[in-house]
Amino acid sequence: MDASATGAVSKVKKYVVGRKLGGGPRKKAVARSVKAGLQFPVGRIGRFLKKGRYAQRVGMGAPVYLASVLEYLAAELLELAGNAAKDNKKSRIIPRHLLPAIRNDQELGKLLAGVTIAHGGVLPNINPVLLPKKTAEKEPKSPKKAAKSPKKA
Repeated sequence: MDASATGAVSKVKKYVVGRKLGGGPRKKAVARSVKAGLQFPVGRIGRFLKKGRYAQRVGMGAPVYLASVLEYLAAELLELAGNAAKDNKKSRIIPRHLLPAIRNDQELGKLLAGVTIAHGGVLPNINPVLLPKKTAEKEPKSPKKAAKSPKKA
């Protein structure tokens, strides 16, 4: 009787919370950023969305979408700021390069209209009223040889 009981126990497969014991090698974890093909951290953004209590529940796609939007904005801004740095013959982007990049771009300017950038300065601009007036320059008349005045003796 004991032999049949032990045989029955050996046939029962053991499970631990949804995973079979003694199974094959465990798959390597793949980050959600890698799955989405993004550089920005999807997991961290998801954690911030939950911690910030913006909503009671956060869906699985929300942090992926937000990470992709933030990555696009960052790439766009860095490209324009890099062009501004190159125009000023610099190899490093500083806040001064960010300001003209934002203000000269219509969409970024509208998005960041109320934003002040520290050490950004201002766009170079001279009010047209202050510029010197352009007078219509007439060709100077060549002095005709007028009758010479009599020499004083």
